Amino acid sequence: MFSRFHSSSAIAPPVAEPAPTVFPRIEGADIAAVFVGKRIAGDFYDSIRVSPERILIGLLDVAGRREDTRSLLVAAQEVFRTFGLQLFSPADINESDAMTELCHRINRRLIDVCCGVHSCPAFMACYHEKFGTLCYTNAGHTPALLRDSTDIAELASTGLPLGLFSHATSEAPTVALAKQASLLLVSRGVVECEGRGNNSGAFGLENVKDVLRSAQPPSASSLCNSVLKAVADFTGNAPVCDDRTALALLRTA
Repeated sequence: MFSRFHSSSAIAPPVAEPAPTVFPRIEGADIAAVFVGKRIAGDFYDSIRVSPERILIGLLDVAGRREDTRSLLVAAQEVFRTFGLQLFSPADINESDAMTELCHRINRRLIDVCCGVHSCPAFMACYHEKFGTLCYTNAGHTPALLRDSTDIAELASTGLPLGLFSHATSEAPTVALAKQASLLLVSRGVVECEGRGNNSGAFGLENVKDVLRSAQPPSASSLCNSVLKAVADFTGNAPVCDDRTALALLRTA
């Protein structure tokens, strides 16, 4: 006699993950991102070429743990790539209007997916390869840092974090990147990590500026690594308890 075994538990479908980011090659510029540790929180970055001369860049920090935010990350990436291409591919566009519209669409999508409120600070930008300009929106994210031959400027918040209010808007100004200028983005996990030993308090944005000011990086990835190494030294190489991400764009010519 043969017995039959019936399992009452169904096999759970695999959890969707955002598509891997492959940074586009940019004439006269270098772009890269580096993160440390396991993906435990909501850091997410992406970049795509949307026209012969335009590249979209995004760094999002969805509140919550990774296991609870995957659907939001996937939804945000879908909008970023699909509507980013639609809005920025025409040659004759108002980049500021397109950036505001993209921000609005991602905001609405996040609200729809989570069926409520879910904070998502975000920095998104469109780099124009020919002119060396950057049209950006900062929706409650850590300020981006723009270093040129004279100083370091903060690209501070231009609106509220995404995912909070359905009709929230964010301004989208444009800045120019001079030759040899560096744009550096870091996630909240970088500036808020706590020091150990002789280092008290949080790492903070000023320490990020110090690294950017003193670094002479040959590449975007080496700049990112310099920042994350400084954070590790500050924390005494303590276990990472939040995502730490750095993204850099260097204009080389």
